[in-house]
Amino acid sequence: MGLSAFLAAYFLHLIAAASPGPAVLMTARTAVTEGMRTSFFLACGIGFGAVFWALAALFGLAVLFKLAPALFWGFKITGALFLLWIAFNMWRHAPEPLGDNSGQPPRGALAALWLGLATQFSNPKAAVFFGAIFVGTVPPGTTWPWLTALLIAVFLNEVLFNLLIARLFSLERTRRAYARLKTVIDRCFGGILALLSFKIAAT
Repeated sequence: MGLSAFLAAYFLHLIAAASPGPAVLMTARTAVTEGMRTSFFLACGIGFGAVFWALAALFGLAVLFKLAPALFWGFKITGALFLLWIAFNMWRHAPEPLGDNSGQPPRGALAALWLGLATQFSNPKAAVFFGAIFVGTVPPGTTWPWLTALLIAVFLNEVLFNLLIARLFSLERTRRAYARLKTVIDRCFGGILALLSFKIAAT
């Protein structure tokens, strides 16, 4: 792999990371309700999830799914159900005031990291992107130094973009607007996430 191939793979993934989807939606809501600290660990989880999919693609995940379509189908359904469960909870708790966690303790670093990983794992579009598109930009015989640099770039793309989203949604002006319209916004977020889950299951 040369510099031109590396940059092609890098910018292709950057566009994919910036595309609206469950990860961006989760980051926005977490930032406005729980702030930047929680959002940082969430973004790291999303980044590690992307690295997992990239590694899986490099080791032949797409071939496995092609040989066992039922495995991919089951994966899609499981991911869609997870996103649907999150959407249901967003809708159900929408009328609660900002900061009311129904008696639950604040989300810690590991919980936020896991939510980021689970959000990335539950989205089969990530598996399709890395297995069918991203891996096609990596020439056969690419050495491990280039692969390591590419995986670091994937991680940083995901983390930095989601931190940008988190920063925008954690601003005090954004939080005040959210607090006024929390029920409507949460139910819109929940509805969008539910639609995404149905789309994931159907494609």
